[in-house]
Amino acid sequence: MRGMAIALHKRYTGAMKTATIPPVRIDPSFRKEIEQSLEGGESLASLVETAVRNEVARRRIQSEFVRRGIASIQRTVAAGDGIPAQAVIAKLESKLAAARSGKQA
Repeated sequence: MRGMAIALHKRYTGAMKTATIPPVRIDPSFRKEIEQSLEGGESLASLVETAVRNEVARRRIQSEFVRRGIASIQRTVAAGDGIPAQAVIAKLESKLAAARSGKQA
């Protein structure tokens, strides 16, 4: 019975094992710079993990932003109700000229 308990434990905790990030070769002077930037109690490993997590989050947010932008463009093209770029630029130039002359457009 003990063997079955161990097997079940491994089955349900196997997915919780940690993994490592591949080592990266860097210039020794850069490593020294990194180590000098560590805050109190912070390890090089925790800094690297934080940096990787932040970059993954930034990329996820950027991908979602691009996905929403493309979907918006597709909706505008399908509806045919977009404003031509030249019209937008002309309006902005008019506002800029008015601001420069001290008037509101």
